[in-house]
Amino acid sequence: MPRPKPVIYGLYSWTPDYGLRYIHPANRRTFEWLEPLGKVFEKIDETDDWILLRYDEQQFKVSGELFKELYTKPTFSFGDLVQEVSPEPGRPAHQGLVSDVYWDEAADKARFQIVEKKRKVKRIFEAEELRFA
Repeated sequence: MPRPKPVIYGLYSWTPDYGLRYIHPANRRTFEWLEPLGKVFEKIDETDDWILLRYDEQQFKVSGELFKELYTKPTFSFGDLVQEVSPEPGRPAHQGLVSDVYWDEAADKARFQIVEKKRKVKRIFEAEELRFA
């Protein structure tokens, strides 16, 4: 039985200024709405013409030219159940699923947003502020 491919994390620094040739026609509108700049993607497959990226529950076919692999694996990934380590006094800890993974290029590390009770928590968390629930 073949082993599953390891997940490769990376950035896809596309903006509309680059033009649409980098994005598969079936994915153009949703990829543009995603605003991919600064978000961490999982590269899950590739062919001669396209690579397949995943962001949360969405998948996108894009040109491999703009993909930049991250060699530091994020602590958490999409769908991980996490809990806030040190909530403010008198407030219960946020607990939910990781919905967004952002890359802070200056600090060279990932930051995370979670969904709690079907709503995105407005705060963006550092890895140290969260633990697996």
